[in-house]
Amino acid sequence: MEKFIILDANSILHRAYHALPPLTTKKKERVEALYGFSLLLLKVLREFEPDFICACFDHPAPTFRHKKYKEYKIQRPKTPQELVLQIAKLKELLKAFNIPFFEKEGFEADDLIGTITNLVSNLETIILSGDLDLLQLVTNQTKLYLLKSGLKNINLIDEKAFREKFFNLNPWQLPDFKALRGDLADNIPGVKGIGEKTAIELLLKFKTIENLYDEIEKNSPKTRFLKPKIKESLLKFKSQAILSKELAKINKNVPLNFNLENCKWQGWDESKLINFFEALEFKSLIKRIKELQKIKRDDKLKNNIFQKSLF
Repeated sequence: MEKFIILDANSILHRAYHALPPLTTKKKERVEALYGFSLLLLKVLREFEPDFICACFDHPAPTFRHKKYKEYKIQRPKTPQELVLQIAKLKELLKAFNIPFFEKEGFEADDLIGTITNLVSNLETIILSGDLDLLQLVTNQTKLYLLKSGLKNINLIDEKAFREKFFNLNPWQLPDFKALRGDLADNIPGVKGIGEKTAIELLLKFKTIENLYDEIEKNSPKTRFLKPKIKESLLKFKSQAILSKELAKINKNVPLNFNLENCKWQGWDESKLINFFEALEFKSLIKRIKELQKIKRDDKLKNNIFQKSLF
């Protein structure tokens, strides 16, 4: 099966920025995030040898989630200027790697990633990110290559690994889990009084919050095990739970100008990439690129010799 790699660009760059000490060029440009991103990208390309690849960016404008709930992610600190400048440079880097990228006003990178995974459901898809929200996209065909801490601690999460972590819940139930439990990182409110354990118990029994509320409103026998305080809280904060699910759920139907053939991995532009790395003074990466190019040329030569030997 052909393989598609999707890079969550902002998340990876942000993780690299915090994982590495400040790195400055002779022109006093901060470049540590770009260096870390490049290291990780070379590792991924070598490890997975994708047939297709693309990157997705967050758009700086407010998203549909901010319009629904103005407190969404309100507690997040402002992105440091030295990182903002590296985001702009990252797009140049991706062009040198011949990797197309997407961003769209009103949507987060998560929504673009969700939409693309929906469009390429016949491919084995691997998402590289440090964002746990993307776990909801994990399926039989889609895995999350999750940056847990720094740039070296990376886990490949499939459906089985997700269920082990979330006590037999399915990945697609993650928005329902956040609808009940809330999410401090994104300032998603959830239902007051419901913690992780209760949220899991409810979803194992009712699957979704919609089913849960239907059964409560019908006074179904299935809801008799609910403690009065839990039931009261669920009813009191029903609208908040529904809103929380809308905020947590990734939009898989973003109108996106996507063409799979444009994402076909043809390899990087060696001269352009070396020039880019020279400008950023990434001497060790230039050496690495040349080594990898030699390996590719040697592999190609071996294949040609093998092909000729057949005739």
